[in-house]
Amino acid sequence: MIDFQNIKNIAYLEPETSFSAMAVDVFCNMYNMNCFTTPLNNIKQVIEYVEQNPDTLGVLPVENTLDGTIRETLDYLIATKNPNIKILSEIIMPIEYCLLSKTTELYSITNLIASPRMISKCQDFINNELPMHHTIIEAASMFEAADELRNYNLTYASIGNRKIAQENMLNILKENIHDDKNNKTKYILIGDMETEPTGKDRTTVAFRTNHTPGALLKILNIFLQHNINLTYISSQPSRSNPDEYIFIVNFDGHVKGTNMLKVINEIKPKTSFFRYLGSYKTGVEVKMA
Repeated sequence: MIDFQNIKNIAYLEPETSFSAMAVDVFCNMYNMNCFTTPLNNIKQVIEYVEQNPDTLGVLPVENTLDGTIRETLDYLIATKNPNIKILSEIIMPIEYCLLSKTTELYSITNLIASPRMISKCQDFINNELPMHHTIIEAASMFEAADELRNYNLTYASIGNRKIAQENMLNILKENIHDDKNNKTKYILIGDMETEPTGKDRTTVAFRTNHTPGALLKILNIFLQHNINLTYISSQPSRSNPDEYIFIVNFDGHVKGTNMLKVINEIKPKTSFFRYLGSYKTGVEVKMA
């Protein structure tokens, strides 16, 4: 277990009712943290805030089942000035949308306030379960849609998450109204701390190979020789030089485990850039209440 007693703040992506805010709640419950939270505009700001405040953690999305890897998170994490900022934990959270309203009666809903994005994600529900001649008022986001509900009567509803319902004192008339029931996002907890092996750990590293034939294969062979299971490997252009590629590799085990540090020390000389991004317990799937 990581000791989070001295943590005073957690930074995340705004607004205060975002899915990232919900992920903060999950991490706080997991590690019994009771601290302030700071919503920020973008991923870069979250990482920089964690770098500048040693008693702060950050929560960021890193992967989505529909959209894939969130490159910006990895890019800025790799480029931190403080190389000790690393991944401490991860969770996999379902991205669920609900029908929200001031009323408690689903049958009374004949109008909807929603953003075009929410409308596209909940087409089946809107077409099949709302009245045929319902009215839709477009809003800029699900957060603004919930806010606008206060100006309309009880026949209006909006689409949002559970935290929006909680913060705006709205009723959840129907859960899971989104079309894709497998939409999940992996969130990571980052900070300048050390983790301990749990027995179910994953390690993430990033590196750039030398410009020689078979350079990547030589590195992958090191994992094979030590019987280490690779669970993920990808490449992406370097932000500093588009002609160069950074490889992101996940593998089973903790850096403090048997032979792991030896493996990393064997890999480093075969790269032109290497960054250890953390060892952490593999993602626990969260079930939202």
